[in-house]
Amino acid sequence: MSAVPSASSVPSPSPSPSPSASPSALCAYPPSVPSLPAPHPLAVYGWDDDWAAAFAPHAARGLVPGRVVRVDRGQCDVMTEDGLVRPDTAFVVPHDPLRVICTGDWAAVDPEGGDPRYVRSYLPRRSAFVRSTSSKRSEGQILAANVDHAIIAVSLAAELDLGRIERFLALGWESGAQPVVVLTKADLVPDATTLSHLVEDVGTSAPGVPVLPVSARSAEGLDVLAAVVAGGTSVLLGQSGAGKSTLANALLGEDVQTVQDNRDVDGKGRHTTTTRNLLVLPGGGVLIDTPGLRGVGLFDAGSGVGQVFSEIDAMARDCRFHDCAHEAEPGCAVTAAVADGTLPERRLESFRKLMRENQRIVAKSDARARAELRREWKRKGAEGRAAGAIKRGGRL
Repeated sequence: MSAVPSASSVPSPSPSPSPSASPSALCAYPPSVPSLPAPHPLAVYGWDDDWAAAFAPHAARGLVPGRVVRVDRGQCDVMTEDGLVRPDTAFVVPHDPLRVICTGDWAAVDPEGGDPRYVRSYLPRRSAFVRSTSSKRSEGQILAANVDHAIIAVSLAAELDLGRIERFLALGWESGAQPVVVLTKADLVPDATTLSHLVEDVGTSAPGVPVLPVSARSAEGLDVLAAVVAGGTSVLLGQSGAGKSTLANALLGEDVQTVQDNRDVDGKGRHTTTTRNLLVLPGGGVLIDTPGLRGVGLFDAGSGVGQVFSEIDAMARDCRFHDCAHEAEPGCAVTAAVADGTLPERRLESFRKLMRENQRIVAKSDARARAELRREWKRKGAEGRAAGAIKRGGRL
């Protein structure tokens, strides 16, 4: 006699279609998925919902948005939804040099058909990279606007100047962007150990900042840098000869920027880039290439200096006096750290130099700060004369 299968081992019959289900319902296609809206034509240039909201009042006036991709002798090229235009900027020529339209700005432009077309305004900036000029008026010069990353190119073909790197970093932090130090020409370093030591040396001068060794020739590190700059706006900064244009071409995947060799006499570079150009990166994001900067003066960058020397700011909290200048004051925690080897003396000297320079610039550009500094000088002068009088027996 054969065994009777248990109920659990007997396959269940296939359910029959519901009487109410029609053949057409059984064969119906799944509901269609609504298509996503097409991206804005300027999205590749950094346009987003926040910029659109800020532009709404200008759109109500019939103006169209565009990003300034190049400024040359007071004229600018603006990329709009309809393509590249070269509008007149007569309506946005302010007396304040920091309000001059620059590469990276978002402009409000007359719509197509205007003759001539004008830039009527531009949106408030999210960030701005500013340096002081060499003029006696101590004016600021804006180099790039609405930047997410300040890429500081430093050539490994020459001896590292940590003080200059710290200067660039102070301006980068002050701009509101995230600084990134890129050590170019890494293929010229003889071995990996030496390269590691160089990266470490720069890292001690750049707390909180990525330090990336890169070689445009061998493509070493380019993938890491491309990932950093993807999706945002980056400005490329550095001295002439730092390899900025070569680096830009490597990121762009084509020779867009002209490249020149360094001078054989002193190894210094020639100016390859002569204007600030905004270029779209194939991996996403945009890059502003700038001319080589021989002079990098601070301009009201006290906060940026503080971030570069964050360890000194932390030590200063333990100083006896809240206004300690870290010179020869008793109870100074910073000079004590130098004495016991915790803080390199070079770092403190660089901090003092940049702070003094910044104070001079602020004093020249701000009348109230100038008056306060003058009072401080007078007070110190009076104290010095009084101390001298005591030494001379009370004679002034």
